[in-house]
Amino acid sequence: MISNRNFFSSCSIYFVMLTSLQAASSEVGIRAITNPSADITLSFVQPGRITKVYFKEGDFVDANQILIQQDDSVEQIQLAQLEAESRNTTRIEASKAALAQKQVDLKKLERAAARNAATELEVEHARLEFKMAELSLELSKFEHEQAIRKYEEARKGIERMSLKSPIDGTIEEIHVETGESINALDDVARIVQIDPLWIDVPVNLTKASTLKNAGVARVTFPNPDDTIVEGKIIYVAAVADAASGTLRIRVEVPNKSRRPAGEHVYVHFPTSQ
Repeated sequence: MISNRNFFSSCSIYFVMLTSLQAASSEVGIRAITNPSADITLSFVQPGRITKVYFKEGDFVDANQILIQQDDSVEQIQLAQLEAESRNTTRIEASKAALAQKQVDLKKLERAAARNAATELEVEHARLEFKMAELSLELSKFEHEQAIRKYEEARKGIERMSLKSPIDGTIEEIHVETGESINALDDVARIVQIDPLWIDVPVNLTKASTLKNAGVARVTFPNPDDTIVEGKIIYVAAVADAASGTLRIRVEVPNKSRRPAGEHVYVHFPTSQ
């Protein structure tokens, strides 16, 4: 039979051990995995033949740099034709001249009609021709505006045949070669951004309730150096994981040394935020 004294003594020892384990766990932090802060797979929106691959895997590229080029030789010829049409205002000038002539004719007939030298029918006919000349000018202007829109549409279509990087990042994968024909929306390249890194940390609900956006987090990277980097909380999930009783907290850490994403790290949140 266990005495009350021994029972309480055992409970005290257990409580101390549990508290020590929790403290040690808190000091070590929560294990998580680093991820790129951006991971983008790029595709062309139309089929075509690859004429140039400007970079190789592992290269660092800036946002808006052209990575891969499709053959646009035919489209460039069509674009030149549409540009010429968009700049041509001959029809507008001709319509203006015709309108001016019809206006002169109408005024002459109106003066002649005032002297009974022209019939009312001739005047009405001149007015109708003047109105038709006005409409012809409006139509010429509209057609010119449409030519400009067609040119812009073709120009933007050619721009889509040059695949540009949407971010500053590293080329992780390239799936095409020069001369290869591809289909629309085929995976062509993958760009990742690893500075900064993102870490999604499963934090128990009690601790998570004390964390806020812009709060501090300390991240310990693995051996050989056990580097500790200070990061910040950039996202606190709104929905908890019921199975584990945790909430996802996203931490952002700088990565000037360009450590690879995918490392196991330990994330520690200071007691006071």
